[in-house]
Amino acid sequence: MAEFQGFTDQETFAQIPDAFFHKLLKEIDDGDELKVTLYAIWRMAHMEGHVRFLRTEDFSEIVPDPRPALEKAVRRGSLIGVEKGEMLFFLNSPRGRAAAKSYAKGQWQPGAEPSAPPRERPNVFKLYEENIGPLTPLLADALKDAEQTYNEDWVAEAIEIAVKKNKRNWKYVEAILKRWKVEGHAKKQAGRDTQEDSRRYIEGEFSDFIEH
Repeated sequence: MAEFQGFTDQETFAQIPDAFFHKLLKEIDDGDELKVTLYAIWRMAHMEGHVRFLRTEDFSEIVPDPRPALEKAVRRGSLIGVEKGEMLFFLNSPRGRAAAKSYAKGQWQPGAEPSAPPRERPNVFKLYEENIGPLTPLLADALKDAEQTYNEDWVAEAIEIAVKKNKRNWKYVEAILKRWKVEGHAKKQAGRDTQEDSRRYIEGEFSDFIEH
């Protein structure tokens, strides 16, 4: 067994409901049931859209035969299993209960494509060091603040734009983020002329933030 090197201060974290620790953790005595329960919480938290579910085969990545563990999780009530054409599993949450009920009534059908596990994305600290330069304590604090003020996707995309324009400094990245916050992130997707964008960053209202 490979030794785990430990968590870092640059991790992203999955949200676990408090009820899991207050009740379920004390009651679950089967390792496979614990695995499928935690895995379901993690996977569904990273899904998009209102309807979130998993199939039996989605759990085979962590348990070779997940069916007994899933049956236990359904009996316990942490997961909801509904078989109508095919077996689907939902988290026993308000959203999950609503989705399970509508599926049982035949109000929607799942797509044929299996859901993919969320990709492990490099965090903004790693992205910055790989694309811009070394991190100082002040820059690390600025990146943390930026993640809270905007979001990780915005920060990563702004870094990518800075690299493409060969403006490898935090002030340029920050200027992009400030503009998106003021004007709306969607506007930058509307196909603006890239030379006009670059000129506005360098000569326009954000020029004070740019290192020429």
